[in-house]
Amino acid sequence: MQIDVFTLVPHAFGWLTEQRPLAAVLGDELVLRLFNYRQYSPLRAGQVDDEPYGGGAGMVLRVDVVAAALDAVYGGAPEQRVLAFTPGGRQLDQELVEELVAEPALTLLSSRFEGFDERILEHLATDRISIGPYVLSGGELPAMVVLDAVGRRLPGALGSEESGLEESFSAELQGGIEYPHYTRPAEFRGWRVPDVLLSGDHARIAGWRRAQSRARTAL
Repeated sequence: MQIDVFTLVPHAFGWLTEQRPLAAVLGDELVLRLFNYRQYSPLRAGQVDDEPYGGGAGMVLRVDVVAAALDAVYGGAPEQRVLAFTPGGRQLDQELVEELVAEPALTLLSSRFEGFDERILEHLATDRISIGPYVLSGGELPAMVVLDAVGRRLPGALGSEESGLEESFSAELQGGIEYPHYTRPAEFRGWRVPDVLLSGDHARIAGWRRAQSRARTAL
């Protein structure tokens, strides 16, 4: 899979691409490309933002700047899905992650300031995505969340297929978000690992994990 990220701060992704290669973390099936809006801006001095019509606080990412960047990279509208990160978008969950994993390529649009010119969302993006009902200072963190969530479900990620399949099983079949994990020692400071996990009975363990996962989700 190829994922293209358009951003004003490509160096924010350095921990993925420089300090430790992305392939070493998320497998070798993911190609990450970073594009800086300013390099494609048709405006003087690389301007990318402007005051919103009608007034209001902050600056807004311009539609002509984003369109110019997409045209330069793809020669027109991208054929793949284009995700724009907004607080009011579709909530990112494991179901959406699995949906995105099935795509051959993705384009991620991140913004700074007060967000996007609405025409970017209406005409250039195919999806509006949110990682939660709150406002961040930019779309880089949501883009990284999508990169990590999608990348670790690709073949070769995490060093084994079983780990990714286990995560998918946890989210999809157990009906919950997570279950408790324990490791050695079996007892520490009087805190003991649940007996069922030491039983070696895989059916009982699966049932216990399913119940724990559902309980946490309900809570």
